[in-house]
Amino acid sequence: MKRLLALALLTFPVSAAAEQVAKVGVDWVGNDIVVEAIRDPKVGGVTCHLSYFSRSMLDRLSQGNWFEDPSNSAIECAQTGPIALDQIKRGASGEDVFSQSRSLVFKSLRVKRIYDEENRVLIYLAHANELSEGSAKMSISTVPLFDATSGGTGQQ
Repeated sequence: MKRLLALALLTFPVSAAAEQVAKVGVDWVGNDIVVEAIRDPKVGGVTCHLSYFSRSMLDRLSQGNWFEDPSNSAIECAQTGPIALDQIKRGASGEDVFSQSRSLVFKSLRVKRIYDEENRVLIYLAHANELSEGSAKMSISTVPLFDATSGGTGQQ
């Protein structure tokens, strides 16, 4: 039983924990924009701020769509300390950093890290992931990596 549980845990991607930084009301029915801080679990020294729309119960009742939030999101990432890249997955497909459900079953908001090795840039892509239909709603942020000899603070 312990082996089965360990195997199940290994098949799920590591996901960073999000810490709510702000919640801004946008209308009289209680809809909000939520801002969360997400620290990359494999790249120390990078923090992303992800914002998204959170629908109120009143809005859910009036719209008739009970179990789903919009896919819209925005992301901005910055270097907040020394950066080490020795634990990241390299390659064009990148690696999931964060995932949060946006509907009862079929939709999630994800943040993926992609390393552009040639240009020495970490790319963070926030996008909706849906089972049946993809979404064109996305947001992107980059964190440049500087050599210590060029006056930057990033490391490799």
